[in-house]
Amino acid sequence: MSSEPQFLSFKGLKQYSPEDGWGQVNAILQSHAQSTPSAPSQPAPHFQQSFHQPQHIAPENVPTLTETPDTGESSGPVFDPLINELFEQLRVAPSDELTQTWRTIAAEVNLLTQRMALQRELKDRLQKLDQDLVELRGTILSHLSDVQQAADQQLTSARLRAEVSALAQTKLAAKLTKNR
Repeated sequence: MSSEPQFLSFKGLKQYSPEDGWGQVNAILQSHAQSTPSAPSQPAPHFQQSFHQPQHIAPENVPTLTETPDTGESSGPVFDPLINELFEQLRVAPSDELTQTWRTIAAEVNLLTQRMALQRELKDRLQKLDQDLVELRGTILSHLSDVQQAADQQLTSARLRAEVSALAQTKLAAKLTKNR
């Protein structure tokens, strides 16, 4: 534990201890150094204890996520000044050539994505159009077949009428020549 005080000596750093809850690192290290490892100060929790009752209550001086700590003159800054500088650097966008190149690449990738989506849409429309054309060709061929059957039937009827007319003419001519 000789390296812990050096590592855990950051200002504002909190540590959780099952015995003490949340607290300052230095205070917890001092309490561990003073306490004897013979027996715990608190009795062991019972298993019949209600699940809704908290076993350890956080100290009042520890801020929660919904609270903002008071930054008065008496309390020092919670964060290192270098962290604030780092956050400022992260907020300001760099304006170097590499950033501009990446922005150009991002714009081109966006354009490529849009064009590929348009290409997929056009392919889908073309496939639907091809399917419609195949169906239309089938319908036209079906109608042409119906027209061909009707024309064949009319041709057959016309031939039959022509044969009947020719036969009637022959018979009538034979009767007329015979009666004379």
